[in-house]
Amino acid sequence: MKNTLLLLTAISFSSLVATATAENPVAWWEFEKTENRIVYEGISQHPDTIEGNYSFTRGVSGDAIKLDGFTSVIRHPADASADISGSFSVETWVALGAYPWEWCPVIIQMKENTAGFSFEIGPRGEFGLKIFISGNLISCISERSAIPLRQWVHIASVYEEEKGICIYLDGVLAGEYNIKGRPAFASKEDLRIGMNYHGIKPSNQIGDTGNRPYWFSIDGILDDIKIHDEAVEADYFSELYTRLNPKEEPDLQSRIMPFGPNSQGRFDACYTKLKYYDEWDALWPVSTDPDVVVTFDESPVRVVFWRGTRYSPAWVTDNNLWMCDQSVEAWNRAEGCFEHMQDRHCRYSHVRIIENTDARKVIHWRYAPVSAYDNLWREDEKTGWAVWIDEYYYIYPDATGIRKVTWKTGTLGHPRQFQESLPLTHPGQVQGDVIEPDYLVVANLEGKTQSFEYIEDAPRKTSKTIPESPNIQKHNLKSEYDPFIIFEPGNRMNYIRDRDIKSLSSPGSCNHWPVAQAYCDGRVSQAADRPSHFLGFPISYPVIHEDVDGRSRINSVYGMTGKSVDEVIEIERSWAQAPALEEISSGFINADYDLSEKAYQVIKGPGTAKQVLSFMLNATEHSPLHNPAFNINSWGHQDIDLKINGELISPGKNFRKGFVHQLEHSDMIIWIKLYSNVPVKIEVIPVN
Repeated sequence: MKNTLLLLTAISFSSLVATATAENPVAWWEFEKTENRIVYEGISQHPDTIEGNYSFTRGVSGDAIKLDGFTSVIRHPADASADISGSFSVETWVALGAYPWEWCPVIIQMKENTAGFSFEIGPRGEFGLKIFISGNLISCISERSAIPLRQWVHIASVYEEEKGICIYLDGVLAGEYNIKGRPAFASKEDLRIGMNYHGIKPSNQIGDTGNRPYWFSIDGILDDIKIHDEAVEADYFSELYTRLNPKEEPDLQSRIMPFGPNSQGRFDACYTKLKYYDEWDALWPVSTDPDVVVTFDESPVRVVFWRGTRYSPAWVTDNNLWMCDQSVEAWNRAEGCFEHMQDRHCRYSHVRIIENTDARKVIHWRYAPVSAYDNLWREDEKTGWAVWIDEYYYIYPDATGIRKVTWKTGTLGHPRQFQESLPLTHPGQVQGDVIEPDYLVVANLEGKTQSFEYIEDAPRKTSKTIPESPNIQKHNLKSEYDPFIIFEPGNRMNYIRDRDIKSLSSPGSCNHWPVAQAYCDGRVSQAADRPSHFLGFPISYPVIHEDVDGRSRINSVYGMTGKSVDEVIEIERSWAQAPALEEISSGFINADYDLSEKAYQVIKGPGTAKQVLSFMLNATEHSPLHNPAFNINSWGHQDIDLKINGELISPGKNFRKGFVHQLEHSDMIIWIKLYSNVPVKIEVIPVN
């Protein structure tokens, strides 16, 4: 047991400060005496049940309990609760990892809408006491004092019948409310620590239809929770904080979104298990390989398919700045958005590696747009099938990749949206930590560009001259490497304008995604306490293709580069206006350039086992070559030599090949690091 605290002589901090002492609390959770899922209330020695995930860690004095923010709650039954009837005080030490999604009690004993008290922490770190007096729920909230994150603080509340409520942060008055009267207590209700009696909706929702009540708890560490059946003097809290103020940081792990260990300079696609922090990781009933990371040997960036983003791929810089994109999204008035963001358990979202060769990686992400109510989009009542999306990412060694989005033609319907540019912030970051004030460049095939910035008093509609038919966007992150997206000609790009410079000092706009587990399709960030996303603009509506196999698709190029937008324009021209493949040798079929793979397709005919494949690529300034790729269908297992304009090219970083084994045949993938705006002859020579 911890020693009872002796008090100094009281010095009044406010006209509301009470005059009683705090030598004998009537309830005290020290977290020193514990058993399996049991913690003892120290005055009555009653064994209280701990539910959910939790751990014990070092506290201010001795041990403390760490609640996970999702499932943790301590239950103390009504028949074992202390008898308080008039003036009373509540106090605790707390270290928060993040603020609650809505008001969440440290300790509560309340009968809804009629009686009781709740000592709570709010969604911006404010705290306060709520109590029923004369049939009304009275709240005293810290107006300017917010609980700082990741450090020990002492919070307390005092109610005195003849004076009112005072609340204290680290012994300093943080709020007061003048009122007289005897509280109505809820002595027949069970007392709870760390969680509300029922699920509630997150605060600051963007709309109400796509939000459901949700269970959550205090996200952090609690120590020495005390209830006094008297109004405690202000000096007690001040002296206590001065004497026990811990110098060690609380045991709260860093919350940096994971992008995996050092890749050791490999172009690779790996299954892995990315770890965020223990309490979040413990929610996931997954084994050793739920996530996928693609790394590069000539660039420090990587592509991360992680449960935390519901597998939406993130292009991540070497200094861990994340750029994501929206999935296929639909919506209605009844349930709000239907999208991958609502699949917080990844019930419908899965990722797998299809190809993993030296020449390219192919990653398949399959998901179903789902609402916060766990309903699928346009589910057929007869068959049970709804809309399912298959996205294929053809990723090449130069840190570029095709995003090929496909769905069964006719199933998606309207409304729908395919793309939003979404930089992410880590906990503790604001937008200006991620992106530069000159945040965006847009461009078109003709090479015309326009920059957009964060500025003072940004207009809602730009007065700048936007290039006609823009189909390139490049964001300017605070990194050597910047993300870009290229769309096919015919793309429509909207919401292109300057932004308010005040946003650079703000956390990400919304934090209902990524990593969040709340049933919510839109919540305005209240602090930089959680991962969040921002911008969401520009939004593009790409060209839709309806293929003969009954599937529809869109194609776009994604990547990261340390070079200027001029290089991105060249990539666009080499993709959207790919040089014609001509003069192909006999025995082979030119199946044309496939925008959805960013690769030339060649079919090897029968009886050509030892025949050289040769062809011309008719590159021009209008249609340049930029790191071309080739899929030689049915090539088999035979190794090759490669010649460019008659010169033998050794395998390595400039020439890469790989074999993809199908059920009935094997294909060969070739990737060449090559730029040219004049015709080039390629020879693929079988090696005995």
